[in-house]
Amino acid sequence: MTSVPQRISREVRLAALPAGLPTPTDFALAEVPVQAPAPGQVLVRNRQFLVYGGLRTLLSAAAKDTPMPTLRPGDTLSGPAVGEVVLAPPGSPLRPGDVVTHLRGWREYALVPEAECARADPALPDPVAQLASGSTAYGALTRVARVREGDVVLVTGAAGGVGSLAGQIARLLGASRVIGSTGSPGKAGRLVAELGYDAVLTAGSWREGRGSGISREAYRAFAGQLAGAAPDGIDVLLDTVGGPQLTAAVDAARQGARFVLVGALSGQLAAEGSGATAPTEIDTFRLIVKGVSMRGYLAADHPGVRAEWTARFADWLRSGQIRLPFTRVTGIDRAPWALQELIEGKRFGTVVVELPDHG
Repeated sequence: MTSVPQRISREVRLAALPAGLPTPTDFALAEVPVQAPAPGQVLVRNRQFLVYGGLRTLLSAAAKDTPMPTLRPGDTLSGPAVGEVVLAPPGSPLRPGDVVTHLRGWREYALVPEAECARADPALPDPVAQLASGSTAYGALTRVARVREGDVVLVTGAAGGVGSLAGQIARLLGASRVIGSTGSPGKAGRLVAELGYDAVLTAGSWREGRGSGISREAYRAFAGQLAGAAPDGIDVLLDTVGGPQLTAAVDAARQGARFVLVGALSGQLAAEGSGATAPTEIDTFRLIVKGVSMRGYLAADHPGVRAEWTARFADWLRSGQIRLPFTRVTGIDRAPWALQELIEGKRFGTVVVELPDHG
């Protein structure tokens, strides 16, 4: 195998378990020599990686049953990334120069098992599109909620990576009215003007009274706005938040409503909690009498979704039927700050760290 030129890779490691919400001081930038791949591995030069709020849960000592491994001090962070193969073993289906996706982001160079790499789909016009969370939104809306013509759809956390695509997908699937929620009037305006939401609710932010299960004031404020935006109730909920917004959504459910839960930011980003639980109150009697279904969505349960989504996403992007809002942050040294700003609600859409060549 070809030897690796003398190179240094920078990577973001967990320096200490956060006492509350993570801050940049909880992370450290380490420099390590680039190693040659072992049999069955490829060496990838990462170009972009995703910054996502769910990472906070992986930093909790209380987390369990998570789809990705939890982290301990000294561990390098991980998450979706796009990169270019630098070295591959003889007989590998991958070749130097191939653009691939994998889950070993937060580092400039990654040794990745071949089985954990997938060639990036050339139909997508921008590498950032490979990192979009649309597959989650699409799978949740087509496999669990099964959006139908004429549905009224509510998407909580609509300005995030999932929500900013979910509303557009719901419309393309036939929804007659799409309602979102966000904590910022500025983001609300963008969701309506740029992404086609019919109404966006800003009252009753889950950030109010977080960690206490449900804030009555937040619940009443959100329920009031939801009643105004959907006076006849909702057919579908795609929920990334939980908390008082989920409580109010249950109260607004129409007969046979379908709820799909893809996140729980009210607990995951609670400053006083562990980030590993998201308690709230639900009127189970209403679930029964209205025949409401409620399920969590896990991508691993729906292995065919990603390929289907990528094909439709590429078509929708080329035709201009869908937009991908994202924020680019340049440099791995800025990644911890990008995570903090995302947690604080200062970012819109998908957040990606770009890794230019250095040194």
